[in-house]
Amino acid sequence: MSSAPLPAPAASAVDFSALRMKGLTLAIAAFLVLGLAVPLALMVVKSLQDARGRFVGLANYALYFSSAAPMESIANTLVIGVASTAVTIPLAFLYAYGIHRSCMPLQGLFRGIALIPLLTPSLLFALSLVQLFGNQGILKDLLMGQSIYGPIGIVIGMTFAHFPHTFIVISTALGLADRRHFEAAESLGTSRLRVFLTITLPAAKYGLTSASSVSFMLSITDFGIPKVIGGNFNVLATDIYKEVVGQQNFEMGSVVSVLLLAAAALTFLFTRLVQRRQVAMMSGRAVPYEPAPRRAFDTAVFLACAAIALCIVGVLAVAVASSFIKFWPYNLGLTLKHYNFDLAAGGGWQAYRNSLTLATCTAVAGTIIVFLGAYLVEKSRDLPRVRQLIQALAVTPMAVPGLVLGLAYIFFFNKPGNPLGVLYGSMTILVLVTIIHYYSVTHFTMLTALKQVDPDFESVSDSLQTPRYRTLWRVTVPLTMTAILDVSVYYFLAAMTTVSAVVFLYSTHTSLASVAVLNMDDAGEFAQAIAMAVVISGTCVAARVLHYLLTRGLHRRTQAWRAP
Repeated sequence: MSSAPLPAPAASAVDFSALRMKGLTLAIAAFLVLGLAVPLALMVVKSLQDARGRFVGLANYALYFSSAAPMESIANTLVIGVASTAVTIPLAFLYAYGIHRSCMPLQGLFRGIALIPLLTPSLLFALSLVQLFGNQGILKDLLMGQSIYGPIGIVIGMTFAHFPHTFIVISTALGLADRRHFEAAESLGTSRLRVFLTITLPAAKYGLTSASSVSFMLSITDFGIPKVIGGNFNVLATDIYKEVVGQQNFEMGSVVSVLLLAAAALTFLFTRLVQRRQVAMMSGRAVPYEPAPRRAFDTAVFLACAAIALCIVGVLAVAVASSFIKFWPYNLGLTLKHYNFDLAAGGGWQAYRNSLTLATCTAVAGTIIVFLGAYLVEKSRDLPRVRQLIQALAVTPMAVPGLVLGLAYIFFFNKPGNPLGVLYGSMTILVLVTIIHYYSVTHFTMLTALKQVDPDFESVSDSLQTPRYRTLWRVTVPLTMTAILDVSVYYFLAAMTTVSAVVFLYSTHTSLASVAVLNMDDAGEFAQAIAMAVVISGTCVAARVLHYLLTRGLHRRTQAWRAP
């Protein structure tokens, strides 16, 4: 008995699926072009025009450099970048070295403390330093007559704020070590100092270089800390703010923005060049390094790491405590009046609710967009030139300071005749600028997760005439759910704490909690500013705890197949 022939596969379904993929690819590319490339291009053009929009070439740049003040700001910016990096990198290296190369106790606790600054606005450290070393600070005598309002305060504040970023990079570099190298050195009787100089440092040199570049870039582009504690010490980031907000001189603000963008871009290109020259430190035969107990050494690094951790916790504890104190440091009675934000400048509790809205929308929309963009770059084979454009634009935000991107959005979305101008002053534009500003880190996170998913899933799906979206939903998403949650919580935390990218774009009805901290500080409501920063930090901690619980639960459901 002959069986009936099987029906031919529906080619239209495959064509329709391919058409959908091409449409999504073009949509993501258009999103990045309109959200990043076009605004930055308009900002560069604006720096070559006068107030009436007429082309004047480099006249604005010549005018900017005609006085001594701009050169002083540039020098100050470079000094702060170098000094902050010179302080942060040794401390982060010592901290990471103690965790990875010793048997000191409480390593997990120390690791967690190092990451706490990621959950707080950088402004909180500056505000806390004022409470400690300011004119009424309880420890101001320790500065021996020096003022915290200036380069000293900026460098100390940036050291606290940027410590976790450098620690993560250096910790990753020190975590990849081959025990065989150390065993060979020990068998040859090599001294510990020589082992450190000839094995440890060379293996970690690319991590140290990358961490230094990250620290330098963050330092020269940081706006919040110099704004709060910088005093009369001008840097490029605060110059942009003064030109735009203080003097409404958008042309000169664009000139300073181009200079800051160029400095950040050069630092980023240097980092990428170093990364390309990096070679693998561990082969397939490598044996993970496990440090042997050494009582004297373990005690020494424990005390050093404990001192660093105590400084981080202590500075934050001072901020939290002062938010409940009636009048620091003269009346130490407890009160909740500083949390009555509706009586203070900055938008009150509505600003906090706006930040929650921004963070939630950014986490949801940003995660979807980033996932689709990374998926199309990694898994699709259609429109290769467009996918290359997406990849190039996805890397770019890492080298764009937040203030520069915010100013570029003013030129683009406030441009007469632009149909997207209806977004100006709305919550949508704040969500958009936040997604773009932090796009690079999330894109690489998702791309790394997708690279671990075997491409044979898509091949089998195509051969069985199964639509790609079905494979995406049933296979790819569950396998990458951990990374999806990581991206979403990263976006949430970034949106809650960001200042520079949104400081030019909010309106009276979209005021944000992070910007309210600045406004309260400007209005002299210092305790209220600290209290708002503490509320932001508490929200970020709660989000991180929720992320941890969700990750554990979903990992058991979607990653159980990995368990032996």
